[in-house]
Amino acid sequence: MFTGIVAEVGKTISAQSDKLVVGASRVLKDVELGGSVAINGACLTVTGFNSNSFSVDLSPETLRRTNLGNLKSGDPVNLERPLGLGGELGGHLVQGHVDNTGRIVSFTPEGGAIIFRIEAPADIMRYVVEKGFIAVDGISLTVTAKGTGYFQVSVVNYTWENTILKYRISGDLVNLEVDIIAKYAEQFILIQRPQLTVEYLRENGF
Repeated sequence: MFTGIVAEVGKTISAQSDKLVVGASRVLKDVELGGSVAINGACLTVTGFNSNSFSVDLSPETLRRTNLGNLKSGDPVNLERPLGLGGELGGHLVQGHVDNTGRIVSFTPEGGAIIFRIEAPADIMRYVVEKGFIAVDGISLTVTAKGTGYFQVSVVNYTWENTILKYRISGDLVNLEVDIIAKYAEQFILIQRPQLTVEYLRENGF
């Protein structure tokens, strides 16, 4: 489990069809074989490491769901280690299970922030709500607006400077993970629909 607070921006050393090697520093502290690291929001297993880099294997499912297959040597990536029990939850609960990719349509300065507009498929948009959470390339962000087939997020200057968002351009694909609570709520409602009443919702804490 992650929080969507990027620890550092790493650098892709090599990118093969089934393996990535990434240069890093901060996330290598206490890293171990078989441990997890989120790369652009995708939770991956460490298969090797040394003092300044680590490697992960890429499955066909990961390549289908994420933008990691587009990485080239030299590309920057967002990195985060898993949340430890008792750690500070600075963003929101992020599983590192990317749901799909979206595409940056535009980004517009607004005061001290930058507004990103991102197109997303229907299987993402059904879970997007204004003022709700979404992870974009592993970054915990708040949805500021929603339209037909797109949503917007406001990125403050610190996030812009300390993540790969400052390298993004219009048309780029970004990894998206919706709030897991929305998925569970939907599943609960679908299962309970035959007996769903106001009284039932009250009894179950809604």
